[in-house]
Amino acid sequence: MMRKTSPIALLVLLAFSLTVLALPGSAAPVRKHSRAHSQAANSTKSLKSVKSGKSAKGKRAAAASSSRQKSASHVTARAGRRSAAHSRVVLRPGSKAAMRAHARIRADIVRRRSHGRLAPLPTVLVPVHLSIPPPLRGSHESLVHQNEMAELDGLERILDDEDLQNRIDQGSLVPVPVSASLHINTDLPENRRYCRPWTAKFLSDLSQAHAMKFAGNPIEVTSAVRTVEYQRRLRHINGNAAAADGDIASPHLTGGTIDIGKQGMSAREIGWLRSWLIPLEQAGKIDVEEEFKQSCFHISVYKSYTAPKAATKDSPAVSPSMLAIHGR
Repeated sequence: MMRKTSPIALLVLLAFSLTVLALPGSAAPVRKHSRAHSQAANSTKSLKSVKSGKSAKGKRAAAASSSRQKSASHVTARAGRRSAAHSRVVLRPGSKAAMRAHARIRADIVRRRSHGRLAPLPTVLVPVHLSIPPPLRGSHESLVHQNEMAELDGLERILDDEDLQNRIDQGSLVPVPVSASLHINTDLPENRRYCRPWTAKFLSDLSQAHAMKFAGNPIEVTSAVRTVEYQRRLRHINGNAAAADGDIASPHLTGGTIDIGKQGMSAREIGWLRSWLIPLEQAGKIDVEEEFKQSCFHISVYKSYTAPKAATKDSPAVSPSMLAIHGR
């Protein structure tokens, strides 16, 4: 029996041995494939890590640059705030900083003066005080007085343009004495650039005295003679105009009154003119009212102005008693 079955056993053993020998050869490719797969996976991971590293570095670099920009902007803003705060610094009087600043300014002035850039200062500074009399305001009583004085001088109110021309032809009205120191408003019609002879003399004296004090600044006459007819028309246009009839009628209707414009005059000129006019009013030669809506001196001149009188000073002083008598 053993002899019959031994070849079969040998065949089984041979087949088993072949199977055993075949197993390592078949497992090796699997291991190689798994190793290659793992290497590929590792290489992919390394590439990914490299890429992620590069991207992280880029992000870090971008973050660093943005932080540097932000820090630079903060520094610039702080510097701007410091400079603005420095420019707004107000030095306290008497402080050391103020004393140092004044010392620098004085040193700069001395340096510039030594180079001829500044004129030398006077050794003694004399303060200048301007004495300006108060305004010569008008009143109802003053207007009544001007009409009374016109009646005492025998002056009649000029009715219309025909009456005006007759008086000009007779010589009772003379032209306003225009000169380099005395102008007249060119808007006035030709037949209304006339006044009484004593009024013309007053204007000549005033313009000469003013020219001696303020050369190159002529006085301007803005209004002279008027007619009743014109004054009535003016009342419809200007509610502040004086009446054409009654005891408060406009003194311009007699030709003895003129207006001198204040437009363009300095405060010093106005003060000088007040001082020049007040003594004449105290002497009864004129009546003065300052108008502010029309900005002029309204001056009525009387016949007594041409009477012998003491010489009027160029700019007489104004005493308290004179102002009290003036009643303004």
